[in-house]
Amino acid sequence: MSAIRPAAVVVLAAGEGTRMKSATPKVLHELCGRTLVGHVLAAARELEPENLVVVVGHAREQVTAHLGATDPGVRTAVQAEQNGTGHAVRMALEELGTVDGTVVVVCGDTPLLRGETLRALTADHSADGNAVTVLTAEVPDATGYGRIVRDGASGAVTAIVEHKDASDSQRAIREINSGVFAFNGQLLADALGKVRTDNSQGEEYLTDVLGILREAGHRVGASVAGDHREIAGINNRVQLSEARRILNDRLLTDAMLAGVTVIDPATTWIDVDVTFAQDAVVHPGTQLHGTTHIGEGAEVGPNTRLTDTTVEAGARVDNTVAVSSHIGPQASVGPFAYLRPGTRLGAKGKIGTYVETKNATIGEGTKVPHLSYVGDATIGEYTNIGAASVFVNYDGKDKHHTTVGSHCRTGSDNMFVAPVTVGDGSYTAAGSVITKDVPPGSLAVARGQQRNIEGWVARKRPGSAAAKAAETASRQGESEN
Repeated sequence: MSAIRPAAVVVLAAGEGTRMKSATPKVLHELCGRTLVGHVLAAARELEPENLVVVVGHAREQVTAHLGATDPGVRTAVQAEQNGTGHAVRMALEELGTVDGTVVVVCGDTPLLRGETLRALTADHSADGNAVTVLTAEVPDATGYGRIVRDGASGAVTAIVEHKDASDSQRAIREINSGVFAFNGQLLADALGKVRTDNSQGEEYLTDVLGILREAGHRVGASVAGDHREIAGINNRVQLSEARRILNDRLLTDAMLAGVTVIDPATTWIDVDVTFAQDAVVHPGTQLHGTTHIGEGAEVGPNTRLTDTTVEAGARVDNTVAVSSHIGPQASVGPFAYLRPGTRLGAKGKIGTYVETKNATIGEGTKVPHLSYVGDATIGEYTNIGAASVFVNYDGKDKHHTTVGSHCRTGSDNMFVAPVTVGDGSYTAAGSVITKDVPPGSLAVARGQQRNIEGWVARKRPGSAAAKAAETASRQGESEN
């Protein structure tokens, strides 16, 4: 049984979502690196529909801008007033014009829905010759959901009965309506014109189409989802959190089955576009976001957050925050490092404890071990940057670049005042402020001459603890002499 490429997928995303209690439109809330509607679109794209249209309404400017940025091929239909799901689909069909083929309707707030489930829905729809096929699920507790009532002989759907209207026997049914459908496009368009608004909400209900088509002699069928959690809609922050946990577990399971070691899945969070090579290891308390990639045998964590960052094979990243950075093979980062955008660390390089980098290329084997800031810089191969060094890149108006060559040894407590270049094989003395270029192979010393003013504490701080300690030390020295 194969799925048929649908003529259109319609995504309903016009609602306000007041229960989210947020200035952000409901469908734009995020989990695992995508918005709710982004997850739905990703699943819909797996069907390769001829048309993909999103019905927008509340905050449509924001939603449309998001769609344009994430999936420019999506079309939009405007539901200016939210007059029900049937009305929303009618707006979509008006945007599409005549649709000859299958039309799949999905909700924009169901991020757990899989593309494979939608393919099974369209395959069942085609194989059974239905006018409409409802995606359903068997749930442990059906309270509040519309029940699927079937014909005992044929298995066809005879009705969808809302919980409040259901009899005791119908309430015992655990198969529920998901709000996801596959329709014959022409029959759908005709039936939508017959939907009435004589209900308590005064709205056009899409579910009324099923009764209209059945009364006209057409078959209404169902396709059962394998996991009832897939059809869960998000209406508040609690449900958003629950869906995030489910999706995160799904992603981690896929990673572990592909050869990744995740020490503690309960404290590890990843986004949908994160990728791994075999034998990567993820330690507890780690968050991997965006397009982060962890290479073969690399270890990240614990307590690490990487966003849009590549960690090459065999590298080790510990207690680190990194954004839009590249960590080379067998390199070492952390603990307690901060890699800002544009950081590129070469093979076998080291960015150590309490080091911050930004827009910096650090060559193979080079070490920035501790307590330093490297910004807007290029450092060559096998150089060592001394502790407490600062690349002074900002003059209050513009950013400037520093270049340190290969096989250099810079002293502790150095300031490199950009723009400045330190040539290959050079040394700089501890405590130096480097403001001029250093020729290759040179030793740069840029610090004041030390001067000791004896007796200053006794004169300026008489009676202080320091003065008393100094006096005691002086007496001990005299007695020893």
